[in-house]
Amino acid sequence: MNRREEEGPAEMDPRVPAQNVFDQVDMATVVTDRYGNMVYWNGFAQRLFRFSRAIWTDSMLVGRSLMDLGIAKEDHPQAEELARYVLKGGIWEGTFCVYRGDGSKIFARVHAVPWRSPSGEIIGTAIFAREAMKRGNQREQDKFGLLDQIGKRLAGSLVLEATLRQVAEALVPQFADHCFIDLFNTDAVLVRHVSHHSEGWEPPPETWAKTGEPIEYPTDHYCAKAMSRQEPILIEELARSRIPAVSKEGTRLCREMGVQSIISAPLCARGVLHGVMTVAKSKLTDRGNPIYDGFDKDLMGTIATRIALAIDNALLFQEERRTAEAFQRELLPQKIPKVDGLSIACRYLPAAPLERLGQGIQTQVGGDWYDVIPLSAGRVGIVIGDVEGRGAHAAAIMGQLRAALRAFAQDDRSPSEILGKLDEWVRSLGEEEQDSYGVEHVRTPYVTCMYLVYDAWSRKLSVANAGHAAPLLLVDGHATTLMMDEKELGVPLGVGGHPFQEVTRDLSPGATLFLYTDGLIERRPRDVDEYISEDDALDILRKSVAAAADQDVETLADTAAEAVPGDIDDDMAILVLRSDRDELAVREWTFPADAVMVSEARRNAANTLTEWGMGDEHIDLACLLVSEVVTNAVLHASVTPSPRQEPGLDGVAGLFQDLWDVDLDDPAPAKAKEFRLRLRRGISSVWVEVFDQDLRLPRIRRAEADDEGGRGLYLVDQLARRWGSRPTREGKAVWFEVSL
Repeated sequence: MNRREEEGPAEMDPRVPAQNVFDQVDMATVVTDRYGNMVYWNGFAQRLFRFSRAIWTDSMLVGRSLMDLGIAKEDHPQAEELARYVLKGGIWEGTFCVYRGDGSKIFARVHAVPWRSPSGEIIGTAIFAREAMKRGNQREQDKFGLLDQIGKRLAGSLVLEATLRQVAEALVPQFADHCFIDLFNTDAVLVRHVSHHSEGWEPPPETWAKTGEPIEYPTDHYCAKAMSRQEPILIEELARSRIPAVSKEGTRLCREMGVQSIISAPLCARGVLHGVMTVAKSKLTDRGNPIYDGFDKDLMGTIATRIALAIDNALLFQEERRTAEAFQRELLPQKIPKVDGLSIACRYLPAAPLERLGQGIQTQVGGDWYDVIPLSAGRVGIVIGDVEGRGAHAAAIMGQLRAALRAFAQDDRSPSEILGKLDEWVRSLGEEEQDSYGVEHVRTPYVTCMYLVYDAWSRKLSVANAGHAAPLLLVDGHATTLMMDEKELGVPLGVGGHPFQEVTRDLSPGATLFLYTDGLIERRPRDVDEYISEDDALDILRKSVAAAADQDVETLADTAAEAVPGDIDDDMAILVLRSDRDELAVREWTFPADAVMVSEARRNAANTLTEWGMGDEHIDLACLLVSEVVTNAVLHASVTPSPRQEPGLDGVAGLFQDLWDVDLDDPAPAKAKEFRLRLRRGISSVWVEVFDQDLRLPRIRRAEADDEGGRGLYLVDQLARRWGSRPTREGKAVWFEVSL
């Protein structure tokens, strides 16, 4: 051990101030505080960035932002990321485009580390920079042009596959004969591989590892070095270098390709290593200089930095998009219930991003939704709607609307009443905001919606619309629009002041109803010359579904989704409903509301259920429930029916006209009490309905030990698959469902 080792490390001579040392270092040194404001710079920084002495004086520069050094606007997000990452204790390296004080442009290679206090607390950032590349001859000028070209291609690109493909195509053949881009996950498993080659050369099949396979490079391999050191690695002459091979096939292929020189650069952004990019020159092409040099290495490092940031942005966008799509899909029905008398197909397609001219045009999921809601006695409620806007906010409003409509639908009101209640609920979601003139007003969500109720036994379809696209009706191969009148189309939810019209149609056997949101016909043209108006798109859709009318509903849904040319600019929902050709069995009887009729109703029900093939055990259960519900109707049906009067908008006279017409001195004769029993047969269930003239809806109550009644509805609730009640114009209907 020599004397110096015995004495330990030498201390810095106090006669040499640290500032003097940094001033003599040929590397720009800039120190910022935690807020990105400069507190120190050395003389080389002044020379590198070429600002005048007046600007670099303490009074002019201290406290100014790091951005004042001339960092290009497109690199501001990268500079902000640098600050966030280093202040967390990380070490950052990358390349910035800088506009100097004299107007010239350079690319600065930056290395940033935390600046700590004596106690170890991070109080700022220390940045070391040098000029990565210097403009020289025409060759260097061309390569700077390549960098600008790649920058333009990456600008705003959020589609990962397109980003990688564009970069590879830009580098080959202008900068390389071969380009390989490999992305890995945290377990070193290959997740994406892109390669591009000049002269039309293609590698033999099964050459590279497949996605999903782990890749392990030897320690001395140039790719391993690039990723471990997080800096570009240059192999000037591969033939003279002893580079360990990943595989024998790879070594043989390199010889066949005639690889001369290689640069491998890590793809690292925001402190995350995504993979490695490698470019190579070979003997396959006639190049003036088949060997890469230091300038090429710096250029490759700059390109890799920008590519890595674009990859990171694309991955973040994909994750955000997947989250939004999953969020919306979870809000949509996970499974369409089986409905008697109807065949149903549904589709939901989110808008896909599009890459055009190097610019990423992104779209997000929106607020389109659909639902199929089982109602009383085998009827079904069908809804399709669209919330204005895109992203998680629109999807959240859609989820609230769907939940609210399902709750309102359980009241078994008419479609127009349901939309009326939903309209009030949407208006309650309004938020106060100020316009450009400072006037406060309430902004409500813009929502279009259509609600339909279908009874497969009567084939009656009731529809109410709130500004939604009119559905198409396919009958015997002809497609027509179901609703054409403006009053029938209605206004969007949240507008208020406009009652919703209700339309009733008969859905003939085999007829198909096609419902959709506007994203189906509002397509984004792939070419300017391919623009299609909405009217033309609707005509194309009508002809396409008419041509496929004899196909099953699933095929018809697929045909409709692909009918209109162009890319999906907005998410879209599709519902295809087809009425069965076979009639569904139904029986109905009307009885006087006398106690002796309970046994008669029970007997008719038993005979019908036996005819329909129900087992004896299920028949006994169904007849027990029939007795309970019929007995309730006999006991509580009112003597005189009191029709329900719906409030009108024609004034007070219209509302109370029925009361004014009553002659109290000569009342109308009381109508005898009666009830109706209706049985409906489905594929796997039987629905029983009992109608009477009592306006009061039944409810379950707790019967005490000494009570004679109060247990009938409890039995129905416990033994039936489902049960409920709904108001009718004459009174009410109590229904229950049992297995066939």
